[in-house]
Order: sequence, then structure tokens, then C-alpha cells
Amino acid sequence: MNTDILIEWDARYSMNIQFIDDQHKELLNLTNTLYKGCLVGDETARSYFMETIRGTVDYVKYHFSAEEKMLDNIRYPEFANHKKEHESFVKKILEDVEKFQGGKKFVPNEFVRYLKDWILTHIAIEDKKYSDYILDLKKKGLLNNRLFAN
Repeated sequence: MNTDILIEWDARYSMNIQFIDDQHKELLNLTNTLYKGCLVGDETARSYFMETIRGTVDYVKYHFSAEEKMLDNIRYPEFANHKKEHESFVKKILEDVEKFQGGKKFVPNEFVRYLKDWILTHIAIEDKKYSDYILDLKKKGLLNNRLFAN
């Protein structure tokens, strides 16, 4: 395994929904990009984080919005809970970014590991639930593929 990569895509993370899988892969890439910044000296890491963190947060919001639109379109029964998880995560990372930008104690490596752990857990548990739900709808012939348009 490459030592400057924190996480690699694995087929077990697949939701079998191409645009969601592509977005999940990009989340992993962004996490790896932030991780690379942790491998350099402290001042360089801080500078690197300043440059990349906002883009990462913006992409997380974009992904959550796309996923929520899809889940709302299919009337996913756990939609409200799924959305709350997203909101809670965004709130936490925005608070961390604010601390970082405000010069408060911030450990980039801890932030990146939190990001990695949350994303993988969310994909493996919460996103897998909607993937199973969608698969069930498809088997019953109740799903229109246009719902998966970005």
C-alpha cells in the first residue's frame, strides 16, 4: 500500500449507483489530499490545509445535496435520519475548520482521520441501507432510472 495514501477505494464501498460511487471516490481522494498535507512539516501542513479544506467542505456539501435529492425522489423511508447525519457531520467539520482558521488548537492529522472514519462508516452502514432499499425497489420494478440523474 502507498504510504502517502490514507484510504483506497474498494468495491465493498460500492452502492451500485454510478454517480454516487464516483462522488464517494472523490471524497476519498479529497481525504487523501488532506492526508498528504499532514505528512509535511507543521507550517506547511497548516498552509496546505488552508488552501484545500474549503474545497473539501464544499464538495462534501455538494455530495450530500445530490444524495439527499435522490433519496427524497425515491421517498426513502429513512430520509430524515440520513439528512440529520449529514447535517451533524457538516456542522462538526465546519466548527473544526473555523477553529483551524481562527488559530485555535487544531491537529490536521486527527481531523483527516475523523473524516476518513466518518466517511467509511457512513458509506458502509447508512449508505448501504439506501443501496439495499434501491435494489429492492429495482427487483420489484418500482424504480424509474431517471431518478438517478444528477
